[in-house]
Amino acid sequence: MPPILPDFSTSVKLKYVKLGYQYLVNHILTLTLIPIIIAIFIEVLRLGPAEILSLWNSLHFDLLQILCSAFLIIFIATVYFMSKPRTIYLVDYACFKPPVTCRVPFATFMEHSRLILKDNPKSVEFQMRILERSGLGEETCLPPSIHYIPPKPTMEAARGEAELVIFSAMDSLFTKTGLKPKDIDILIVNCSLFSPTPSLSAMVINKYKLRSNIKSFNLSGMGCSAGLISIDLARDLLQVHPNSNAVVVSTEIITPNYYQGNERAMLLPNCLFRMGGAAILLSNRSNERRRAKYRLVHVVRTHKGADDKAYRCVFEEEDKEGKVGISLQKDLMAIAGEALKSNITTMGPLVLPASEQLLFLLTLIGRKIFNPKWKPYIPDFKQAFEHFCIHAGGRAVIDELQKNLQLSTEHVEASRMTLHRFGNTSSSSLWYELNYIESKGRMKRGDRVWQIAFGSGFKCNSAVWKCNRNIKTPVDGAWSDCIDRYPVHIPEIVKL
Repeated sequence: MPPILPDFSTSVKLKYVKLGYQYLVNHILTLTLIPIIIAIFIEVLRLGPAEILSLWNSLHFDLLQILCSAFLIIFIATVYFMSKPRTIYLVDYACFKPPVTCRVPFATFMEHSRLILKDNPKSVEFQMRILERSGLGEETCLPPSIHYIPPKPTMEAARGEAELVIFSAMDSLFTKTGLKPKDIDILIVNCSLFSPTPSLSAMVINKYKLRSNIKSFNLSGMGCSAGLISIDLARDLLQVHPNSNAVVVSTEIITPNYYQGNERAMLLPNCLFRMGGAAILLSNRSNERRRAKYRLVHVVRTHKGADDKAYRCVFEEEDKEGKVGISLQKDLMAIAGEALKSNITTMGPLVLPASEQLLFLLTLIGRKIFNPKWKPYIPDFKQAFEHFCIHAGGRAVIDELQKNLQLSTEHVEASRMTLHRFGNTSSSSLWYELNYIESKGRMKRGDRVWQIAFGSGFKCNSAVWKCNRNIKTPVDGAWSDCIDRYPVHIPEIVKL
């Protein structure tokens, strides 16, 4: 039987229908006010000069009314500008580029694993399977102490790695921005697993002889999302300290945390985590507006630690042999999904256009009232952001976020390539991804960037930046020697 009605899905380009709907809803106020203004203007034109003069003379103003009105306007303007939060600028940042001598190709990593775990070939085989599917490339790096057989995770070696990573990133930041150590008012260093005494922030103060009245903070134990927690802390401090510069250093020190046991849940981090670090300069000084790269728009933090499963899904503990390691539970991705859901529920109303919020609201009402089995509407975050920096925690993390947020291959390209080139560098991975986008020449003035990170606890934190100016393609930095080779094809399984 021939169809009674034509197939509208093929005869009408629904894409343009949706675009029309989005334009109508997002500009509903403008489209409503313009006809009203035009109607008023036409009515005024119909009046003659005598009628307009008579209307003006009918308005009586005395000196008291004028003064009261002027005082009220000045008072409201003063309250508004005093209560308005200070604008936070990201002036520039620098990513640590590991030396070539620290690289660990797959063959080297597996050979070391066979020698270190020679009494347990099943653990070696497990690591090989993980590495084959990890999405990492042949150029990721581990600190020098891990290259020994067996590894030498001493305190001295850990401090050596911290000095190499942090001081290199700081030196690059000073060179790029022209910042002098005495100009730093606030210093925040975050490193989850390595927390020596004196602290890493004290180490930086000692190295660069920073001022005695500097406000310094050292964040530890907060996982891979600690970088955005540091940004949030810096934002709050810059709100109460005018005309200040804040430097945030994000890193993870691998040396003391290389697991040498046989628990599979603890062997996973060995295959994913690599050297990395970044130093970021934030400022609330108005004279930095012209040269600053980005402006901070939002920071949204979500913590699921009240739930026992979420609290223990990334857990540092001892195995049966008394060896300390980080245990990653099987339900990690499910918990991460719940944390992401809570985070984007808060973020959505702040960034999504009215058209997407209306569709989400109508779907929610329909599920509550009519049919709970209706498929929930996933807002199109591509309308709110041009670029996405998803924490390069692993291939599964990127895959799940790409699927749930309905992102294209190009939207997650920076995350996949960062994981391939540098591995999981913990809290600093977001800055390698941002640097990748800049190195590809894709960042333009007005572009919006969404950074999303996950961390132990369990946390999901995100930040929104708006590009302040057209970013020139950098000639130096972490990607300078390899950006022309990327993007590369990453197979599902790399046979070792």
